Amino acid sequence: MNALKINIFALMLVCVAACTPYEQLTPIQTCDASSENLNAKFPQADTLRKILRQFTQSGIPGSSIALYSARDGWWAHSEGYAKVEDKTPMQICHLHYIQSIAKTYTAVAIMRLWEMKKIDLEVPITRYLPAQTWQKITNADSITVRMLLNHTSGIPEYGFAPDYLLKLLQAPDFRFSSAAYLDFIAGHGLDFRPGSKHKYSNTNYLLLALIADAITGDHAKFIREQIFVPLELRNSYYRDQFSYLDHPTLVNSYWDRFSNGQIENVSKMQKVNVASLVGDDGIVCTPLDAVRFLKGLFEGKILAPSTVTLMQKWVKDEQGKEVYGLGLYLADYQGKPAIGHGGSGIGSGALLYYLPEQQLYIFLAVNLGTILDGPLTERTAKLKDAVLDVLVN
Repeated sequence: MNALKINIFALMLVCVAACTPYEQLTPIQTCDASSENLNAKFPQADTLRKILRQFTQSGIPGSSIALYSARDGWWAHSEGYAKVEDKTPMQICHLHYIQSIAKTYTAVAIMRLWEMKKIDLEVPITRYLPAQTWQKITNADSITVRMLLNHTSGIPEYGFAPDYLLKLLQAPDFRFSSAAYLDFIAGHGLDFRPGSKHKYSNTNYLLLALIADAITGDHAKFIREQIFVPLELRNSYYRDQFSYLDHPTLVNSYWDRFSNGQIENVSKMQKVNVASLVGDDGIVCTPLDAVRFLKGLFEGKILAPSTVTLMQKWVKDEQGKEVYGLGLYLADYQGKPAIGHGGSGIGSGALLYYLPEQQLYIFLAVNLGTILDGPLTERTAKLKDAVLDVLVN
C-alpha cells in the first residue's frame, strides 16, 4: 500500500560509497497530547498496543497509529522512540514525515481550484505553466492536468535521472530547487504516449504544485488555507517558513543502510531531502491530523462529494487492475477495498487509508527508512499486515 520507492539507486550508491556511520541527530522535545479526546475503550486497543510494542522491540525505532471508527470513535497510540539515542519516547503528538501521502493533499488543492473554475483538467499543462517550465517537458502540449493527477502523462521520474543520482551521491545534504529537478529530465523523451498507460512519477506532482503556484501565487499557502484551516489541522505543516522542518516535535529518522538490522540516525539528510520536495512530498503532521484530513475529505468538508467521487475514477495498471485515481490509490486487503495513499522515505514510512466497508480511517507511521529492502523494511511490512489483520477481521 506504499507509494513508489524512489531514489533507490542513489541510496544504494551512498550505502556502498560511505564507510563511516552517517550520524545526524537533531533535537526533539516531548509533547502534550492530553487534550485529545480518545476512546480509552477502543475495542482493538490492547491488541494493537501489543503489536506496535512487539515490532518496536524488534528493531523498528518507533511507530505511531491513529484510527477513527464510525462506531468506536478516535484512538491513537505510539510505541518505541522518537529519538533512540536519548530514549525520547514516541508520542501521538509527535510530528511524522508523511512522504508521498502529500500527493493526496496536492490533488485536493487542484480539485479545489477545479471547483472554483480556475483550472480545467482536460487542457494541456502548457496553459498554466510558464514557458521556461513546460519547455523542459517533451510534448508538453499533449499532456493534460488530469494525466498528471492520475500518473498517465508519461513524464519520466526525476528521481531516476543519472545526473540527479550523481549529485545526490556527491552532496547528500544538498537542497534541490524545483527547477533543478526538472532540469534533470529536460530533453528526455516521455516514457510512453500520454494517456496510454499508468506509471507513477513524482514529477507529475511537482508540476501540479507549480501549476497551483501559477494560479494562486503560492500552492503551499493555498493548501494551508483550503485544507489545514477548515479542517482545523493545527499540527500539520507545509512550507509556511523556510525552516518549518526544524519543529521541536518532529521525530528523528533512521535507516538500515547495510540491510543488516543496524540502524543509523539520518535525520539531517531526511530533513534536507524532504525540504527540497514540492507537491509530491513535504508535509509533516501528527497521526491524528493525518486521519482528520482523510476523514474530512470523504465527509465532504473540503470538496463537494461529487468531486471526491471524481477523484475515485480509477485508471488501470498493466495487469488491468484499477489502481489509481486523482491523488488516491485503490488498494485492497484480504479482498476488501482501501482508499488513500502511502509514502516511503530515506528515514520514514507511512500509510493513510479509508476502509469503507469498516467505516474506518487509519494512519500508521514508522521513523525508519522504507526505501531500501532489508530485514527491518520487511518488519515494517509485517507490522502493517498485523495491524490490518486486526482491523479488517
